[in-house]
Formats: sequence, C-alpha cells, structure tokens
Amino acid sequence: MTTVAVMQPYFVPYAGYFRLFSRADVVVMFDCVQFPRRGWVHRNRFETAAHELDWLTLPLERCDRDTRIADLRFASDGVARLTAAIGRFPLLRRAHADHHPWMRRTLDLGSDPTTYLCEFIASIAGHLRYGTPLVRSSTFEIDPALKGQDRVLAIVERLGGTAYVNPPGGRELYDASAFAQRGVDLRFLSPYGGAFDSILTRLLTEDVAPLRAEIEREALLVA
Repeated sequence: MTTVAVMQPYFVPYAGYFRLFSRADVVVMFDCVQFPRRGWVHRNRFETAAHELDWLTLPLERCDRDTRIADLRFASDGVARLTAAIGRFPLLRRAHADHHPWMRRTLDLGSDPTTYLCEFIASIAGHLRYGTPLVRSSTFEIDPALKGQDRVLAIVERLGGTAYVNPPGGRELYDASAFAQRGVDLRFLSPYGGAFDSILTRLLTEDVAPLRAEIEREALLVA
C-alpha cells in the first residue's frame, strides 16, 4: 500500500503538520492551486513584546487574485523587509542576533517563495528525522479543469497511491465513497492534542526528541 498526503506548503507550520510525514509514503506540496491570501502559506503568528500573537508575513510581490502558489514571487527587497519584520518578535530577534541556524534558514529566501517553502519544510522534516519524499503538484501537469477532490484524486493516482491521509479538517472536503470507487482508502489524522505554536518557535526553544515524540504520539489515523 502506498499512502499519499497532499497539503499546501505552509510557512513554518505547527508541529501537527509534520504528522503527514510520519504517516505517508510521499507528501505532495499542493502548489498548483490558487494562492489563499488569508491562509498560512505566506505567514504565521509569533509572540510580540506585549505577549500578543501577531503575523510575520513573507514579503511577496503583488499578484493577481487567481495566481497559483507555484507562481508567487518575492519582493525585490524581500530579505530586508523580512529582517525588519522579525525585529517585532523578541524570540526571533534574539535568535537572529545570535545567528541561530534556523533564523539563517528563515532569511535565506532563495529564488522563489514556493521553492523556499518546500525546501524549508523538507529541512524541518529532516531535522525531525522524517525522510519522507516531498514533491510539488505543479510538476504533474494535472488537467486544470479538475478541482477540489477530483484534483487530489488525480494526484494520488499519478503516484500510484492506494491510500490518502489528510488532517481532520478534510472531512468536510472529501467523500470516502468517491475515493473508494477509485481504489483509494481515505484516512484522517485525529485532532491534534499538542501545541499549535509555529514549529519555528518550538525549534528555537525545545529539543528535537520530545518534539518528535509529540508528533508521533499525535499521529493517530482514524477512519
């Protein structure tokens, strides 16, 4: 059985995101869809000096509403803008001043946002000792007319998947009978009982062993 997970690439997501790497044989970064401006692809929340959560947002070029995640671009002054924004968050500011490796990685924007996000996620997964392959859905040339569940199924079939695992929120998006008709066993992760802080916050403040143990403990599959 080959288990596939399909998820949008998020900016330093919470630890529960990495349960997909624990339970799937391949994780697909769903970058062939419209960029969700109010989502978690380009931003995450960190604690300010006032002990309130606020957004740290990646510096993107302006784009049309229908731009795909795969087609996002960084602003020309992206590194300077992100460095300045980090100064609003004490933990990140201190880690940056101390030249912490994860802060250097955060500021290494590279060529484009999607490559940055995918490589950052892969490096965190590797640090958590998950060697699960990561691929981008935009490389599959899926029929653009396919939407939602049908698009996901096409990706799973392209990879020869016989099972699909998704976070619990996917229950509202997917029909188990439609997956079964295509020979795919639909599974869901149980609701996450761990912390929802950005994984970056936790990498800067916790050891990797208990963090991975939490992920494994919470990576329960339910029908």
